[in-house]
Amino acid sequence: MLHFYAADKIFTGAEWLENKVVVVENNRIREIIPFTENAIHFTNAFIAPAFIDLQIYGAGEKLFALYPEKDALKKLVDYCRSGGAAYCMPTVATNHYDVFYKCIDAVKDYWNDGGTGVLGLHIEGPWISAAKRGAHVEACIHTPALQQVKDLLEYGKGVIKIITLAPEVCSQEIIDLILSYNIIISAGHSNATYEEATTAFNNGIAAATHLYNAMSPLQHRNPGMVGAILNHNKVMSSIIPDGHHVDFAAVRIAKQIMKERLFVITDAVTETTAGYYPHHFAGDKYESNGILSGSALTMSKAVKNLVQYCGVELTEALRMCSLYPAQVMQMENELGVIQPGAAAAMVVMNENYEVLKMMGN
Repeated sequence: MLHFYAADKIFTGAEWLENKVVVVENNRIREIIPFTENAIHFTNAFIAPAFIDLQIYGAGEKLFALYPEKDALKKLVDYCRSGGAAYCMPTVATNHYDVFYKCIDAVKDYWNDGGTGVLGLHIEGPWISAAKRGAHVEACIHTPALQQVKDLLEYGKGVIKIITLAPEVCSQEIIDLILSYNIIISAGHSNATYEEATTAFNNGIAAATHLYNAMSPLQHRNPGMVGAILNHNKVMSSIIPDGHHVDFAAVRIAKQIMKERLFVITDAVTETTAGYYPHHFAGDKYESNGILSGSALTMSKAVKNLVQYCGVELTEALRMCSLYPAQVMQMENELGVIQPGAAAAMVVMNENYEVLKMMGN
């Protein structure tokens, strides 16, 4: 069955279109045609590619690491969709290995039960720097053994899609092993020097996790990982534009330097009192053991913040939440675009950047 969608404007990921209709068949975009009266038309609104959140920990008082089950993933996906994100990467912070294995099982169960919206699993830690652990529990942080890594990768084959690690903590042999499983390595929670970080980016690490946060800072005599990210010509990095993790001026500076290499994550968590990460809602952010531990962002709020407080044009704000995360995952022909053959995942927003409707998945 064909579905026809129109709005005042349509953003394809590459350009703005007017007087056009997106034709959808079987959850795929079939074509884009001139406006027709039989289309569902959204007034005072625009259609854009649905957003993609590559780092989120839980929702609805079910932190995924504490509740490695289908219902926790459903709540997480529902939260993402409320903010315009049709796709997400549930994330598990530094923990015991049995937690990682249970989370892998939960994703498999969710998929086997027909669940949609979950692209895979993002494991953040425990192979990180204790000095830059942030809210991560120090007792679980360690340098991994080769067999330890291989066992996890084998068990999580096809499920683990991103691993955040500190490159100075892991050998090149381990990094090469992870890459051989077609997993994206993101450098984060790292105290690497500028030279160490640059070498890692030149040797297979394609991304960095939440720019500025939990990494060696940019200093004039020691540029650190922040300097390596800003000065590299290929590595992409996530950033959390909530006004708490990063000052909006620092987001603006990074955007001017990195351009299309900078993308958004929410880093959102949920209220919980158990486990290693007792996240407590504090204003419009979360704290764990007195430390900033996660955001209360949605992707739609991130778009609004980027435009209103960071001086980012709407076109780029939308790409930072859709096309660029898709590029990180090497899925830019499938997600983050409105074009024939792509997934028919779209978000309808009004001029206040509020989500009016989600379409497809």
